[in-house]
Amino acid sequence: MPVESDAELRELLGLRTVAVVGCSTTPGKDAHEIPEYLVEHGYDVIPVNPNAEEVLGRPAYDSLSEVEEEIDVVDVFRPSDEVAGIVDEVLDREDVKVLWLQLRISDPDAEARAEEAGVHVVVDRCMKVEHQRLHAP
Repeated sequence: MPVESDAELRELLGLRTVAVVGCSTTPGKDAHEIPEYLVEHGYDVIPVNPNAEEVLGRPAYDSLSEVEEEIDVVDVFRPSDEVAGIVDEVLDREDVKVLWLQLRISDPDAEARAEEAGVHVVVDRCMKVEHQRLHAP
């Protein structure tokens, strides 16, 4: 079952290292604005974008497999048909605790594989929206 409860979401939002797959260099795009918000709120954002050298002043990686740092959360801004391959990369790592699929992104089979491997899965939710909702003063 995907993560649904506010208590679970709050706990997962407490994890601080977020690899953003599909992180964009284009201001105004959600895949740029949301990672920027996360940086502003103390998250260590690791951009994953094979078409960029850096995003938000941070080095960009071509794939999750190239990221040397430990990753807590993989936040996905890619089309649903790419989720299965992203899950393959997540499952090749031993450090990822959460697969977070942004709004309108899903692949039930891939999500089930991640969950069966012990990865928490958040589907069709925005990290920024949930952070604002659950951490508002």
